[in-house]
Amino acid sequence: MTQSSTLTPAKALAERNRAHFPNEDAAYRKARNALLAEEIELRRHIERVAEMRRQLPPGGEVKQTYHFTGEKGPVTLADLFGDKDTLVVYSYMLGPQREKPCPMCTSLMGSWEGKVPDIEQRVALAMVARSPIDRLKAAKAARGWTQLKVYADTDGTFTRNYVSAEDADIPGYTVFTKRDGKIRHFYSGEMSGAMADPGQDPRGAPDPDPLWTLLDTTPEGRGGNWYPKLQYD
Repeated sequence: MTQSSTLTPAKALAERNRAHFPNEDAAYRKARNALLAEEIELRRHIERVAEMRRQLPPGGEVKQTYHFTGEKGPVTLADLFGDKDTLVVYSYMLGPQREKPCPMCTSLMGSWEGKVPDIEQRVALAMVARSPIDRLKAAKAARGWTQLKVYADTDGTFTRNYVSAEDADIPGYTVFTKRDGKIRHFYSGEMSGAMADPGQDPRGAPDPDPLWTLLDTTPEGRGGNWYPKLQYD
């Protein structure tokens, strides 16, 4: 019997809701409870997808030694694991051709900065970009970040193999595992602009930036042409 067949239907769970707010009418409550049922289904779908991800078969073994320059000097991909068995690498858009950091990458990384101590209880986390390390350190200092660890993929080998074969300045999210002495690729975000739905900006799922999750709960939503900036007047 599958898990979904043993769960109480979402509509039945929503009917247990006793929330009411001042001056709401029956039409609002009916629509809100219908939305609640969909939110329950969404929660369940997120968990089903996460379980599918966790059950992926072993990915390709990492047989090449990838070299980076960190804030304290040269390191390899294996070094980035530290004492953890799983490594999350976020490749952000700050290549040599870019005058300023990508605002979208900066928004995402800013949301992670304060969570690094929590994340590192479970997995290792590394931020990688294609510019020299001094430039990455300066950009990090300009944002006031102290906890995110940045690394330069100076020769671009890692980026070309796991982010963009053309060495394009695009973001990438990659997870590696270390088991029985072997490092393997576990997961990468693979949604591209070609997979975007009509009327939507390209996005992955789940969206790793809580900015969008919060805006999705508002009547204005994400908006059609609003994006975060590096600074506001």
